[in-house]
Amino acid sequence: MTPDSQRDVYAFLSTGGAHGHPGERVEQIHTHISALFLCGDRVLKLMRAIALPYLDHTTLAARKACCEREVEINGPGAPGLYLGVVPITRDADGQLAVDGAGEPVEYAVLMYRFKQGALFDRMLGRGQLDRHQMCDLAEAVLASHDHAPSIKGDGGRNFTAIVENSLVSLAETADALGSEPVQTLDRAIRAALEQAQPVLAKRAEEGKVRRCHGDLHLRNILWWDGKPTLFDAIDFNDMFVTIDVLYDLAFLLMDLDHRGQRRLASITFNHYMEYAGDTGGLSVLPLFLALRAMIRAFVQATAARGLSDPEKAAREVEEGKAYLARALEYLSPPAPRMAAVGGLSGSGKSRLARELACHFGAAPGALVLRTDVLRKRIMGKKPYEKLGPEGYTPETHARVYETLTAEAQAALAAGHSVILDGVHARQHEREQAEAVATEAGVPFTGLWVHTPVEVAMKRIETRVRNPSDVTLEIRAEQENFDLGAVTWTRVDSSGSKKETLAQGLAALGIANA
Repeated sequence: MTPDSQRDVYAFLSTGGAHGHPGERVEQIHTHISALFLCGDRVLKLMRAIALPYLDHTTLAARKACCEREVEINGPGAPGLYLGVVPITRDADGQLAVDGAGEPVEYAVLMYRFKQGALFDRMLGRGQLDRHQMCDLAEAVLASHDHAPSIKGDGGRNFTAIVENSLVSLAETADALGSEPVQTLDRAIRAALEQAQPVLAKRAEEGKVRRCHGDLHLRNILWWDGKPTLFDAIDFNDMFVTIDVLYDLAFLLMDLDHRGQRRLASITFNHYMEYAGDTGGLSVLPLFLALRAMIRAFVQATAARGLSDPEKAAREVEEGKAYLARALEYLSPPAPRMAAVGGLSGSGKSRLARELACHFGAAPGALVLRTDVLRKRIMGKKPYEKLGPEGYTPETHARVYETLTAEAQAALAAGHSVILDGVHARQHEREQAEAVATEAGVPFTGLWVHTPVEVAMKRIETRVRNPSDVTLEIRAEQENFDLGAVTWTRVDSSGSKKETLAQGLAALGIANA
C-alpha cells in the first residue's frame, strides 16, 4: 500500500517523463519499507512513510537521513552503483520534479540501473554460479568483515535482543505457521541461546561483533564490474547490523541451503573459513542458521497477510513453513564424524575432500582443514600466496600437523564434522589423525586417494586456485616416499569427478545422491 502522503509522488515517478524519458515504461519494485522506480539507466529508491517496530520513516527528515545513510554505508563497497541522494521537489505551481528548484517533498537514493539478471539469485537460477564465483563471493564477504569496525563491550547482548525481538514476531504468525511448530522452535531457540551465551560473549570480546551487512542473501549480491558486489545493507536499525560476523555469513549460507544448493553453501563456508580460521564460532553456527531461517519464516507469513490473491498468500505461508522446518533442523544437527583424505600431490584428494564436505555433518557441511592452507597461516601468508623453502622445513612440517590436530579437536568439540586434507605420507601422521577421532569419540574414515603419476603431473600443471606449492620436481620425488602400511580405504581418482566422489561416499557409508 502506498502511504497517502506519498501517493502523488509515486504517481509522478511512475511516468517516464519524471526520469527524462517521456513515454518510456517505468519498472517498479516495492518492498515493505521502500519503493524503487527504474527507468533508463537510473533507479530512484524512496523510503515508505511508515512506522514499524524497528524503524520510523514517518517524517521527511527521517527518510532523508535514511537515504543518506544508505549511500554512506553501501557506496564505498559498490563504486559507481550508488550515485547519491536527490530531492523530489514541488514548485510554486504544484509541479513535481526530480532535483528541481522547488521545495523538497521527498528524497530518493539515486542508483545506476543494473540488469536484474546480474543478481546472484538470478544467476543461480540459470545455473551460472560455480565454485570460483562462490570463492570470490566468500572473499568479498570476508573483506567486508575485515573492514567493518568492531563493537567492543557488546557481550552478546545485542544478539540476545535480536532473538527476543524475532521470537515476538514469530509468535504473531503462529496462526499461519502453526502453533505447535512455532512453540517448539521458540523453546529450541531459547535453549540454544542460553547454551551459546559464553561463546557469544567471548566472541564479542575478541572483536567478532562488527558493523556488518545484515541482509546478506543472494538478491543483495550483484555481479558488478567483474566481481561479486554486496549492496543494500541494512541502514535503518543498528541492532540488525551490530552482529557477529558468522551470523552475517549465516544468512548467505542459509539462503543457498534453502534453495537446494548445499554444495555451493559448503564451498562458500569452507573458503571463508580458510581465510578467517574461525573455528571458535562453529558451536554457535547452528543457532545463527536457525535464527536466519526463523526470521524468513515469519517474514513470509507476514507478507501473506498483505496479499489479496489467496493462492499467492497460500504459497507465501507454505514457504514460511518450510523455513520454519529448516530452522528446527539446524538446531538438531547430526552427530559429528571425521574423515581424512590423504594421497600424494596431484592425486585429487583436495577435490574429493571439497566435494565430500556437503554430504555430512552439521550445515552447511563438514569443515575441511587443509595442510596447505594451515602452512600458509603459520607462515603469516594468505591461503593462496606462494611460499618459499622456508615454509617446508621439517620444523614447519611438524607445526602444520600439530595445528591440523588442534583445529580438528576444536571443531569436533564444537559438534562440527571435519575432513582432514593433507598428504599424510608418514604412517604416524595417519595414526595421529585416527587418534584425534578416537579421543573425541567420533567415527573415523580414512581415504587414500591415488592416481597414475602422469595424471597427477598433468593436474599439477593445470591447477587453478590451489594453495599447494608443489612443483613437478617435488611430485616426482614423492614417488620414492616410504609410505609404510596404508590401511585407509583406497580411492582411484583417475576417472571422472563423479566416479571418484561415488567411491568416497561409499567408503563413508553415504548414499550417492
